[in-house]
Amino acid sequence: MCGLAGFYSFRSKFTESDLHVMTDALQHRGPDSKGYFFDGVTGLGHRRLSIIDLSTRANQPMVSGNGRYIIIYNGEVYNFREIGARLKSTTRQQEEIQFKTSCDTEIILEAFVAYGFDFVNQLNGMFAIVIYDKLQQELYLFRDRLGIKPLYYYWDNVDFAFCSELKSLKAIPSIPKVINNDAVRDFLHLGYIPTPASIYKNIYKMSPGSYMVVNRSGIVQTRYWNIRNKISSNVIEDKDQALVKLSDLIISSVQYQLKSDVPFGVFLSGGIDSSLVTAQAVGLSSVKVNTFSIGFEENSHNESEYAKAIANYLGTDHHEFIVSYRDAIQLIDPVLESYDEPFADSSAIPTMLVSKLAKQYVTVTLSGEGGDELFFGYGAYKWARWLDNSFLKMVRHPLAAIFSHMPNRYQRVSKLLAYRDPGKIRSHIFSQEQYMFTEWELEMLLSEDYKGGSGNIEGLGTSSLLRIYDEPYDLKSVHVKERSLTAMESQALFDLQYYLTDDLLTKVDRASMHYSLETRVPYLDHRVVEFALNLSPNLKYKNGISKYILKQILFQYIPKQLFDRPKQGFAIPLNLWLRHELKYLIDEFLEESVVKRFGIVDHEQVSRLVKEFFSGRDYLYNRVWLLIVLHKWFMKNVS
Repeated sequence: MCGLAGFYSFRSKFTESDLHVMTDALQHRGPDSKGYFFDGVTGLGHRRLSIIDLSTRANQPMVSGNGRYIIIYNGEVYNFREIGARLKSTTRQQEEIQFKTSCDTEIILEAFVAYGFDFVNQLNGMFAIVIYDKLQQELYLFRDRLGIKPLYYYWDNVDFAFCSELKSLKAIPSIPKVINNDAVRDFLHLGYIPTPASIYKNIYKMSPGSYMVVNRSGIVQTRYWNIRNKISSNVIEDKDQALVKLSDLIISSVQYQLKSDVPFGVFLSGGIDSSLVTAQAVGLSSVKVNTFSIGFEENSHNESEYAKAIANYLGTDHHEFIVSYRDAIQLIDPVLESYDEPFADSSAIPTMLVSKLAKQYVTVTLSGEGGDELFFGYGAYKWARWLDNSFLKMVRHPLAAIFSHMPNRYQRVSKLLAYRDPGKIRSHIFSQEQYMFTEWELEMLLSEDYKGGSGNIEGLGTSSLLRIYDEPYDLKSVHVKERSLTAMESQALFDLQYYLTDDLLTKVDRASMHYSLETRVPYLDHRVVEFALNLSPNLKYKNGISKYILKQILFQYIPKQLFDRPKQGFAIPLNLWLRHELKYLIDEFLEESVVKRFGIVDHEQVSRLVKEFFSGRDYLYNRVWLLIVLHKWFMKNVS
């Protein structure tokens, strides 16, 4: 795991000094070494966190055997040894390739030399890769299929720069930091800013599953892996067949991701996803597995006892940290600084705390991200199925009016029912499941300058500066005609494309890398994802049981009775803390002069929202938090 930064400019917009500043801003991602390349046109900077081959021979930038190409790379490719063996067995490469390291970086680079852009389809892992062709003076960027590893870029139609985190681009004076007003609306609706946008104009997130070519003619991005193209016309219905295949795939993924030359552990929340990963890690590891969990002083949000029980059953070396509001307060500023743009997922706080704990013992952790999206673990999927009912669609407006005058829980249902655009039903369901602002609330709340919205959600568009192409279908391996998805499948697909990448994976990457900790996600092995996409919905949600098939696998390792409890998730008691210990955030950042200074939202609407929250409308807590995060970010970043 590492940090990378660089640029490409024929008019010398960026300097070698800029390269060092950009790279140094990412020191936390790679404290073990740093390296640079600069030829007057292209600059490449790298910070290394050593995981595989700890020797200096594996430092980056790294030059190919033929001397033509240079690579910098962030992530891990788990099947690099198989790719290396394949390269050595290729006749025309047999005498040419003499590997000088035992790391994946060298093999990735030589695979590109041998196979061209198609090499990326051979990679199993999480990665952001940048390769420079010194002969042609072209730059190539690659991002993993699910967007596990971040890659930002700046493009003004002439000059190009890239980095692992926004702070690297923000450190360069010649890059203008103009607020992208459209992204503010998306943030208040979703709690994050969706790809390809960022909080700044002309700075973008590179699309997952794509590669980009940068040269004198401009930039062209090609999508080599598209999740929608992996949906077949048929589903797997046979339970026994599915159990065997899925179990084998997850075991294979965990086995791959245990490869490391440094100590490893597992984030264990006590839930289904992390418990299965832990159980399999214990079975595959030759050493005792470290596990890490977070608990809360407030009992209603404390799952640490469940995690401890599972750790005891599996015989792990377990470590836990009990969180109080004092711990949360100390992390408000570090969280904002780590995410660089408005980011409202408050579970970033415990994620950062558990990462800090884990780093005291290990350098690599496994985590359970992806299980909910792949196997229907969220309540949003039940709402999607309910709202898809034909009769309910006809009576939803009268029902919404009735529920709006009832207690808290029903008011939330009222918001769910009162959607305006059926074409945006997925983002609406997500927004209301997460207690965010509805679109019509934003119409009343936002000033005229911020009412746009980027149109990135639910496939409505991408940057006008960028052409994005899909590789043509391989008719031998995919079905051209996509099946009709159920409402639950469609909602889960929305989460896989947006929430997972731009919220959950972003959260884990920044929180763990803040402490120079690499976190791997076995459920997001693309083989597992592609198989799960085509499982029958009835194997994911059966007789009211979410994650049905995943639980059947888990119960082969751990007794079912250890999981007889409601799902809680990895959240802090934000509702309670905002009323008491964190109330000062409301007083400081939603105060009238602050709100009017930036002119993003109407102060009267904010004041009304805060009064309703303190009067007992608990479901409004996340809306209040969104506004706190937004104004706190503006206070720090906008003069």
